[in-house]
Amino acid sequence: MSNFEELTTTQNMNGHVAPKGKKRIIKKIFIYLLALLVILGVVISLFINIHPVFGWNPRNDQKEVYNTFDNYHNGKFVYQSPTKSNIPSTFEDTNSGGKERNPAGQIPVSEIDWNKINSKEDSLTWFGHSAYLLSIDNKKILIDPMLGPIASPVSFVGPKRYSEDMLDMIEEMPPIDAVFITHDHYDHLDYQSIKKLKSKVGHFFVPYGVSNHLIRWGVAKEKITELNWWDETEFQDLTIALTPSKHFSGRGILNRDSTLWGGWAILGKQTRFYTSGDGGYDAHFKEIGDKYGPFDIALIEGGQYDRRWSWAHMFPEESVQANIDVKGKHMMLMHWGAFTLANHGWTEPIERALKEANKKDVNLIAPKIGETVPLIGSLSTPIPSWWEL
Repeated sequence: MSNFEELTTTQNMNGHVAPKGKKRIIKKIFIYLLALLVILGVVISLFINIHPVFGWNPRNDQKEVYNTFDNYHNGKFVYQSPTKSNIPSTFEDTNSGGKERNPAGQIPVSEIDWNKINSKEDSLTWFGHSAYLLSIDNKKILIDPMLGPIASPVSFVGPKRYSEDMLDMIEEMPPIDAVFITHDHYDHLDYQSIKKLKSKVGHFFVPYGVSNHLIRWGVAKEKITELNWWDETEFQDLTIALTPSKHFSGRGILNRDSTLWGGWAILGKQTRFYTSGDGGYDAHFKEIGDKYGPFDIALIEGGQYDRRWSWAHMFPEESVQANIDVKGKHMMLMHWGAFTLANHGWTEPIERALKEANKKDVNLIAPKIGETVPLIGSLSTPIPSWWEL
């Protein structure tokens, strides 16, 4: 007897399904749905394991090393301090609730001045979000070079860049002495960007565990240095340190916090540079300022915030306080201007940060995307603000 015949025989003359028949129908639907979920789970698992964009998880021998760290417990990296904010809760409720979450049109990128970048002057060029090209002591350094079109493991869904993607720009870049990665989230560590960059990069500096992704993407192991929080090293006469941040990591479904995250202090002869990476406000900023400050320029995360994840991303007012804590002479707000990852207006982070910076007498600069800013001498915010034009 076919399934159809079996089901129809349970009907009475009025066309109603008998209780026994209903149970059989529900049971079969349940079995079909369960089978579909199993198949879907297998397909997703295979995709994650096969596609290189997800990178590799740390090996067992690496985890044995991590187990000796104070910031690694039960197979995960952790932030150890209390997770309290000193910013009044009223700030948390002032976001624009989705108003103009994206620009009305595509954001233009300033024409890149490669002559400025290639000069021996210390300078900084912003590519949107948290991606920067730093020139320091005539070294060319990329910070979180996410230059692709979408912050996602797949091309058909995810946050799209406000401007055109910048991958072609890589061909025009001078040889890169070093790339610094703060953590392995898709809006900071981009598969396409690393694939195009790797042949012209001398060295990569990453938090522990992130090397696995790079190695899978073809970067030679000997070209990668991994550090833990407060670890220091020397690179071509620069002093480098990985600094703590209160955030998280992971590129797959089941590997959250399997790799470390953090910020970077890069100290040159004329410029002391700091980037916070992603993370919530806490006492570590004061510790960083006491140990490595003052900084000539501090890049501080301050976008994609929400009170639901205030422990992992700062509100702009907190960002300004973080700059004060690390003793930044000049501040740039990052983690905005390229992708929509939260429910606030796309210009709200910089507007709130500028307002708070004026109150606290902090010199917050806001150059255009693609503009190169000299780091020696006085830095000022362009007026009128480019995002209002």
